[in-house]
Amino acid sequence: MSFGISAIAWLAIGTGVTAAVQYDQGQKAQGAQRDAQAQALKNATAQADAADQANNRSNMKKPNVQGLFDQNKAQAAGGVGGTMLTGPMGVDPIALTLGRKTLLGG
Repeated sequence: MSFGISAIAWLAIGTGVTAAVQYDQGQKAQGAQRDAQAQALKNATAQADAADQANNRSNMKKPNVQGLFDQNKAQAAGGVGGTMLTGPMGVDPIALTLGRKTLLGG
């Protein structure tokens, strides 16, 4: 039984074509897998951002306006108001002169 040169050549060509087709299909599958992974990462990031924003909306801090009004009324009822830096008595004018007769040093 003799196949001849042409049968062996056709067998080699067929094997080469099959390998090329399989290689091409493998490359397309890898590309599709990379695209799917990128899309999954994009979806996961978007979902995490949405969950974070929803959490921030639900835990939003609000000022206690009524408490601030009450605190201001209590301070006003006590008499003269003060500042955080000087207190209710203010600053002693003599302390500002630094031993001189006027604020300008004359």
